[in-house]
Amino acid sequence: MATPKLPVLFTPEGAVEISYGTLTSSPLSLQLSIEKAFGSDPHSLGITIIRDLPPSYASMRERLLKLANQFANLDEGVREKYADPNSHYSFGWSHGKEIMNGKPDTLKGSFYANLVDSPTVSEAQRRAHPEYYGENIWPSKDEKGLLGFEEAFKDLARFIFEVGCKLAAACQPFASAHLRDQSISLPDLIRKSQTTKARLLHYFPPPDGSAETDREGVDNWCGFHLDHSLLTGLCSAMFLRHEDDKEPVIVKSPSPSSGLYIRSRGGMLTKVSIPADCLAFQTGEALELATNGQLRATPHCVRVGGSATKNISRETFALFMQPETNEQISPEEDFGQFSARVFSEHYEAPLAASG
Repeated sequence: MATPKLPVLFTPEGAVEISYGTLTSSPLSLQLSIEKAFGSDPHSLGITIIRDLPPSYASMRERLLKLANQFANLDEGVREKYADPNSHYSFGWSHGKEIMNGKPDTLKGSFYANLVDSPTVSEAQRRAHPEYYGENIWPSKDEKGLLGFEEAFKDLARFIFEVGCKLAAACQPFASAHLRDQSISLPDLIRKSQTTKARLLHYFPPPDGSAETDREGVDNWCGFHLDHSLLTGLCSAMFLRHEDDKEPVIVKSPSPSSGLYIRSRGGMLTKVSIPADCLAFQTGEALELATNGQLRATPHCVRVGGSATKNISRETFALFMQPETNEQISPEEDFGQFSARVFSEHYEAPLAASG
């Protein structure tokens, strides 16, 4: 007997909403939701919200996002100890190295780590793809204000990964109809890969002239871009108000216009809110290539939102679920070749690898 297809549920802004319980117990019943979220309908946003998550998620999220702010406020010299130029700054700390909107992005800082601490690959693969097959970099255990950083990072990354694998299984019937090689399993591509990358993000408080900055465009806190993943898991952002000599305080979004914006398949610009107790997943460019453009990547950006954001930072966390570098995602490129092309557009050439 065929699994009944459940009706599609939407958030007030029009994003598809899926219950974690249903995703776990009856993933094949979500086919209509998957098609509406990730398909080619002009109103499809390329994103889905996962609600009703286990209660442990909320505390994991808050713990790590507070640590994102702690790390970003270390002295610059301390932060730079944990940077890795040889990997295009794809491990450890990165600030002002990525090119967005044609200029170095200084409005946000990132801390990167793989889901796998030490990938088991050949030395040739390590040299060919240092962005993916390096060793994770973690703050020293005695770094002030960062107690439990590595543990908190890994706990949240692994949780999002497991939810993402469940979503990939729910996507399989829809994706398989469009994959170039229909024998490929989307969950297997993700589950077996050693390239899955997590990014902890701190958006620095905008300068005092943020009202003027906001007139520069909707993508003035993070420029419009496509992720180069198969699927990307996203936490709801946390906003922190900073005052002199005081502990930062969690506040609501400082402006109705602040936050994540997406262009729908039909080109419509939509602001999408992720509730604090929910996760979101969106499609990346590797999936678009692997499905010959049938499952398109999601163009998105982040907006400051005017002068109300003064002294307020934005913290969030993303997990990029990706295939192995030798996985062919188009007739012309495997994932490693595709990634090299993307990195060349956003970073200067790295230093020569040592060893």
